[in-house]
Amino acid sequence: MPARIVLVRHGETAWSASGQHTGRTDIPLTEEGRRMALALGARLAKAPWNGLPDALVYTSPLSRAKETCELAGFGDRAVERDELLEWDYGQYEGRTGPDIRATDHPGWLIWRDGVPGGEKLADVAARVDAFLAELNSAHGTPDPDTTTMHCADRDVVLFAHGHLLRILTARWLGLPPEFAQRFKLGTAALSVLSWEYGAPAVEIWNDTSHLVHSD
Repeated sequence: MPARIVLVRHGETAWSASGQHTGRTDIPLTEEGRRMALALGARLAKAPWNGLPDALVYTSPLSRAKETCELAGFGDRAVERDELLEWDYGQYEGRTGPDIRATDHPGWLIWRDGVPGGEKLADVAARVDAFLAELNSAHGTPDPDTTTMHCADRDVVLFAHGHLLRILTARWLGLPPEFAQRFKLGTAALSVLSWEYGAPAVEIWNDTSHLVHSD
């Protein structure tokens, strides 16, 4: 089992800034998003993180997550995992919640009502369940030539997406996936999942202190 799972949501994109649902559309980081990723990397390079030299690193294949990973200084050891792709929003891709509620579905809530033509919440949860099960059963020495996890008692760093990481956190805690609604998560936020008396726990959540502009 991993010692800790460090979660990083990607930096800002044009669609995250405007509130548009961004699933599989490969939107790049904005200039502000790149600044966020560099600030995150600077934080993780310092104590107490010290660059997380022994951590295993996994990233979503989408460019906004991969670029965040690279700018933060972890790109050279990151492995892409399809399980970390964002929720497929189907017909609601690129649309905002207010627009959907005004024109398609009054009172719409993604956690309850889902998305037409996209993934069901249960399917996203199944993806992260399989990923977490592999993490928790992994052992031994890392093999750089495979995507197999070998992470017993090591930190794991994940670069991925807002809804995906919220669902993963709910499932880490043994909660139903719709509980993820209650975990707000900003762009380039840092979170840590760990253990408390042998039970899965949240150690840090939605920490964006590294994004404060210095004077």
